[in-house]
Parts: sequence; C-alpha cells; structure tokens
Amino acid sequence: MFDYQSLGRLLLLIGAGIAGIGLLLILGGRLFPWLGRLPGDIHYRGETISCFFPILTSILLSVVLSLLLKLIIRLLNR
Repeated sequence: MFDYQSLGRLLLLIGAGIAGIGLLLILGGRLFPWLGRLPGDIHYRGETISCFFPILTSILLSVVLSLLLKLIIRLLNR
C-alpha cells in the first residue's frame, strides 16, 4: 500500500529545502557581495548584448557544496 503520511513528510521537506534555497538567494547578495565578482568571472558588454559567465564562482560553489554534502553523508552513515 501507498503511505500518504510519508509522502506528506517528503513534500514538507522538499518545500522547506526550496524555501531555504530562496532565503539563501535573497540574503546571498548581502552576505557575500564578492560572489559573482571574482577574478575568473567573465562579463562582456557589447553595444546590443551583455553576457555574464561566472566560471570561478561556479567552481567555488561546486567545491563548497561537494564538501558540505560529503560531510552530511559521513555524519548520516555513523
């Protein structure tokens, strides 16, 4: 049988996760004003077009999130 109670808990956790990500995005500009302005980020402005490639910011966030998830997985497997 399908358990609606566990589905409800899962949906609440997903919703809380999405709300947490939204809060981080709102506060991210204030807490980390340098994020997106690192030396490896490319910003091109032409006459009719503007492009932004946050290469170094993406690499930095990837490393930080990978380490954080690795730590969480290690703590949960104890």
